[in-house]
Amino acid sequence: MTTAPLNDVLHVQGVRHHSPACARLVAERIEELRPAAVLIEGPADFNDRLGELALEHELPVAIYSYASTGTSVRRSWTPLCDYSPEWTALTEGRRIGADVKFIDLPAWHDAFDGVENRYSDAERRYTEATDRLCAAFSADNQDALWDHLVENADPEGLAERLDRYFDLVRGEADANATDTVREAHMAQWIRSALAETEGPVLVVCGGFHAPALRRLAAAGDTAAPEVPRPPEGTEVGGFLVPYSFRRLDAFAGYQSGMPSPEFYQRLWEDGPAVAAGALMERITTRLRGKGLHVSTSDLIGARALTDGLARLRGHRVPGRTDLLDGLASALISDDLEAPLPWTRRGTLTAGTHPVVVEMTAALTGERVGRLHPDTPAPPLVADAQAEMERLGLDKDGSLRLDLARPGDLERSRVLHCLRLLGVPGVRRDDGPSAGADVTAEEHWTLRPGEERLPALIEAGALGATLGDAAQTILEQRLDRDGALDALASILFDAALCGRAHLTDRLGTAVEAAVADSSDVAAVGQALAVALALWRHDHLFGTAGSDLFGSVVASCCDRIMWL
Repeated sequence: MTTAPLNDVLHVQGVRHHSPACARLVAERIEELRPAAVLIEGPADFNDRLGELALEHELPVAIYSYASTGTSVRRSWTPLCDYSPEWTALTEGRRIGADVKFIDLPAWHDAFDGVENRYSDAERRYTEATDRLCAAFSADNQDALWDHLVENADPEGLAERLDRYFDLVRGEADANATDTVREAHMAQWIRSALAETEGPVLVVCGGFHAPALRRLAAAGDTAAPEVPRPPEGTEVGGFLVPYSFRRLDAFAGYQSGMPSPEFYQRLWEDGPAVAAGALMERITTRLRGKGLHVSTSDLIGARALTDGLARLRGHRVPGRTDLLDGLASALISDDLEAPLPWTRRGTLTAGTHPVVVEMTAALTGERVGRLHPDTPAPPLVADAQAEMERLGLDKDGSLRLDLARPGDLERSRVLHCLRLLGVPGVRRDDGPSAGADVTAEEHWTLRPGEERLPALIEAGALGATLGDAAQTILEQRLDRDGALDALASILFDAALCGRAHLTDRLGTAVEAAVADSSDVAAVGQALAVALALWRHDHLFGTAGSDLFGSVVASCCDRIMWL
């Protein structure tokens, strides 16, 4: 199993992100070539920290990158799961002692402006070629086409088949400025490795880039590339975060690689011969657990339909769409209000049949990654965990707080900071709200879970402490929306979080907006907030401020004129 290299040294292997077949191919190529260097599409500014990826994590995980300018934060993720070709390149390259490096631009670079997932497939740009292939192979969409040509196909000759596929789709698509600058940077890494390395160099990259990298590697500067530095005034950083199959799944909105990650995990671990059968049992168990009827005869019919569809479509063994189509045909007798989701790309739509919802959920899976305990984390994580432990907020259950008690007021402020940061497992059920009679009692529901850590790591770009991070969120909202009703809401949240020093800036902005407003309802809402903060300053820590009385007076005066 070989593919024609550009020369005797360089081997560029184009892949589809999160493809088990491509991951197996990468492992085979590394074992066959024993390359001196393995170069991978990934953030080059993380190369000094590749040792963190060598720790014993439970996948999926992601490299979370951020760029912060004042109150503006740009975020990006580079997800890795067991069957990611990039992960295989990292682990297998390290195993044989190769020089392993990421060679793509950092996530904060302008080339990734607006891109939250580095491995967002370029396929959506070359639909003309893939649409023709879909028609030729009677495939519903690119995912079904890929399964037919790659995941369900004979692995013999896969490297050559991938080269032809990616040459075709790249040949009919125009590279944009983003592709050009990224490929130029990656090509310089390749030329430098060829000049400095004795032995084969294997490049693992998204298939869309492979033809260009082969061409660009042939001539040009061979000096070692410099990783770009961020613009002045921009703080950049990155950490590993636990990831989940739910976040990885295309049906949940992630537009890279493969949908139904649990299916491809089974394909990776168990092989194609048994994956569909095992997952049919998983789907059946889930449907029955949700109270949806699946009889033995239904299951027999689904198996027969799945096997029949696989043979009809020329598959060696049943694939993902064979399994889903077979189950849908056997279990659903109603008219469907929405197309079956696996016939297209995107999130589930309203009106999706309950059986279909549970089928797709079963193939999404519930796997959540776990980081090794020695993995570095931003200061916010330690601060938040210490505060929650100190105040007894790291437990599961319901919590009643009396804001007139100093200890409970402190607990409330920590919980409100977590709420503003969007940390899962923190829900306020009742308590003080703007425009209502203020009560000194709050009721919360706390549900610690595996999604809390990644949320805190990702919020680490906002500040080193809970209070600082929450204040950044409030300032972002203030910069983003100057409408009076929005300002009043921000003012109240600032008080709930105990950021009293921020309320002066906000209060001044509210007072100015009141003077310019012609909306009685908005002025009334601002009045209700300011009045609550003025009357109950002992609850909100705003005692001694004349600001709220001034805002109350301004609101009353303005309402009289409207």
